Amino acid sequence: MSRYVFTSESVTEGHPDKICDQISDAVLDALLSADPASRVACETVVNTGLCLVTGEVSTTARVDITSLVRGVIETIGYSGAKAGGFDANSCAVLTALDQQSPDIAQGVNEADDHDGDPLDLVGAGDQGIMFGFACDETPELMPLPISLAHRLARRLAQVRHDNTLPYLLPDGKTQVSVVYEDDRPVAIDTLLISTQHLAEIDGISDEAGLRQRIADDLWTHVVIPATADLTLQPERASVRFLVNPTGKFVVGGPQGDAGLTGRKIIVDTYGGTARHGGGAFSGKDPTKVDRSAAYAARHVAKSLVAAGLARRVEVQLSYAIGVAKPVSILVQSSGTGKISDDDLTALVQEHFDLRPGAIIEAFGLRDLPRQRGGRFYQDVAAYGHFGRPDLNLPWEDVGEAADRLKQATADRVPVGQPAA
Repeated sequence: MSRYVFTSESVTEGHPDKICDQISDAVLDALLSADPASRVACETVVNTGLCLVTGEVSTTARVDITSLVRGVIETIGYSGAKAGGFDANSCAVLTALDQQSPDIAQGVNEADDHDGDPLDLVGAGDQGIMFGFACDETPELMPLPISLAHRLARRLAQVRHDNTLPYLLPDGKTQVSVVYEDDRPVAIDTLLISTQHLAEIDGISDEAGLRQRIADDLWTHVVIPATADLTLQPERASVRFLVNPTGKFVVGGPQGDAGLTGRKIIVDTYGGTARHGGGAFSGKDPTKVDRSAAYAARHVAKSLVAAGLARRVEVQLSYAIGVAKPVSILVQSSGTGKISDDDLTALVQEHFDLRPGAIIEAFGLRDLPRQRGGRFYQDVAAYGHFGRPDLNLPWEDVGEAADRLKQATADRVPVGQPAA
């Protein structure tokens, strides 16, 4: 029997890097809402009292970037008495957006390998590799450690916003360590929550008193509600529960640490369980395969697991800039497949259209911001782009694809046969 502990982390929407991701995606939402053909590569930097929005954009839309940025920052919670050195109403907002390179636009506008099919006319916006992953550890077919870390982070933000714990401030991180036996989760080993807070809570200002008060409140109002429906129930007496290990966390957000778009790519994906191609998501329009193909790879992997063809699937896609069809497709099931990895790969090649134009059309990636009231990508910019039972994400809807795969393999997979 193999036994090991695997750990994943998440961060709240007030973490400096996540502020940047949300601002970059809010800019994307606004531009696509007004002009669905917008090409966007938006990067954001924050520091004490400063937000810089930069990158390359081609669009007919006209957006008040400064007002948009201030709105995002205020919604997160950095305003007024609790702003902590980064106030939505007073921080400097600098904008430096250039036009997209015509050399890149040329390859995206007309793919090198097109044959007249309109979906072939969209070439990949860059070269690169993307990974998608799914496993049967949770109902949303995500790895348990990252799923739990996101649950804790979302709940941490919720109790701050609804004033259940009014002393909390926006910045925070969570981390979950899960015990595995024979690659199956069997116990929760450690829960770690670091959360920014006021310097004094109900007259308590000493470090030891603050840590104990925060730990008690977080267990009651964050850990228990966030894990109430789990089969693996954490017990405070047996789980290692770490809260603000440095002693206190008063200075945080951009005052405590600079932030940058795209620095939380493992938080955004599978918590380290699967490999990562290196490309970030936020601030990029759907022609950038870093984003759209990663969503498609997740859709493929989840479809294979939902169809019962494997317990664990990782999908790799690769693209060349200006070329529509993927350069390569690889499916690996880590020995859990009911059919061979070669057969799984062949199934994907036959049943999924992974050209950028087809992905954009299938998921409605250009139209979703307008359809959802001007805000879609900003919502996936915090707490992960996959799983997300709180959001209706098109790449997570695999019912039809899973049925198609079941029908295609009915003669090769006996009914009721378990995965390896």
